[in-house]
Formats: sequence, C-alpha cells, structure tokens
Amino acid sequence: MLVTIPDLLTPEEVAYIRQVLEGTEWVDGRITAGDQAAKVKLNLQVPVDSPVARELSAIIMRALGRNPVYSSAALPLYVLPPMFNRYDEGMTFGAHVDGSIRVIPGTGQRIRTDVSTTVFLTPPEDYDGGELVVHDTYGEHKVKLPAGHAVVYPATSLHSVTPVTRGSRWASFFWAQSMVRDDWQRHMLYDLDQSIMRIRAMLPDDDPAVTGLTSHYHNMIRHWAET
Repeated sequence: MLVTIPDLLTPEEVAYIRQVLEGTEWVDGRITAGDQAAKVKLNLQVPVDSPVARELSAIIMRALGRNPVYSSAALPLYVLPPMFNRYDEGMTFGAHVDGSIRVIPGTGQRIRTDVSTTVFLTPPEDYDGGELVVHDTYGEHKVKLPAGHAVVYPATSLHSVTPVTRGSRWASFFWAQSMVRDDWQRHMLYDLDQSIMRIRAMLPDDDPAVTGLTSHYHNMIRHWAET
C-alpha cells in the first residue's frame, strides 16, 4: 500500500526546517546503510545524534501526531526519530530493501521496520530526477511530491531514488513499527477507515451503517494488533 499525505508539514515548518538545514553539517549517507545498501547509496545525511537532527525530528513527530491519515495508514506502535538526507547533482540510491530492525538512538530499543515514510522538503521544480521509485507486484511507482507532502509505503518494498541531474533534493525519512505488521491487513484497515469517514460525512454517527462499520474496524484491529 502506497499512501500520499498532502501538507503533512505547514509551509512555515518547511521554511524553518530548510533554513536550519542550510547551515548544518552533512555527512556521507552510507554510515546508516547496511553492507548491501551501502554499495548502491550515494547521498548525504545529517548526523542522527546532532542537536539539529533532534530539533527538526521533533517538528516532524509533532506533525505526525496531528495527522489522521498517517495514523490510519501506518497504525504506528513505535516511530524511529526522523532523519534528514540530501541528494545533490549526480547522487542516487539504487534499488534496495530497508533493514528489518533499527535501534532508537540513545535508548538501545530495537524496532521492526514495517512502514517507511519520506517527507519531501524541496519543491519539485527546484530539481530534476530524484524520484522515489517503489517497486511492487504491480510495477514501478514514481513519487515526487511538493515540499511538505509525504509518502508512506511498506518497508518490505524494493525501492530506489533516481539520480538527481539538476539542483538538490532534500527530505526527511523514517520508519515505524506498526501495531499490524502485515501490509495487506493494514491496507484493508486503511480502506475501511477511509470508507467510514466518507459515510460519516453523509450519515449521523448513530446510524446503524456507521456504528456497524466502526465496530467491524475496531474488532479487526483488536484481532490483528500487536502491542
């Protein structure tokens, strides 16, 4: 399941994050990649333990907390603190699958990476290339969104970032351990939740159709959730 989230960040939040990143240190992105991914990864990242990373990560986390679409799509149990990367001209990330386990910095706590998220921080007209490409059984899905928009997709997916041929592409990226680890089950729950919201816009909350679907949704989560 691939879900786009418009305006996860406000224009003011994007502008502030960009301003801070303009003056921060960037390091080789391969420091956070596994052995195989490091061979196809060419980008820059903000050190995860830097004060800048912690400050900007908190902004992204607050945005996630107020966004019902992210909660519905990811059903997050734990969220790894967001990180920040950039692809300058000639940089790319070949096809790879994300590591299955990550450690939350400073805690030693391990989380399973079920759901990947990329938050775009650069307007698409400011760079060429740099599309996120998610590969699944239905083919390739290229994603290049406005600044402040996000895309959520299964961490089990083979994915890549095409070479940047002009400008620079900046983004935040992170993973979540979902309460529902199976992507197909999350997909069904997301579709059901979206249908419930549409029905609630047409019928009162005490209508039997609304209460019946809502009960079914919560009972499915109760059956599948791991906490």
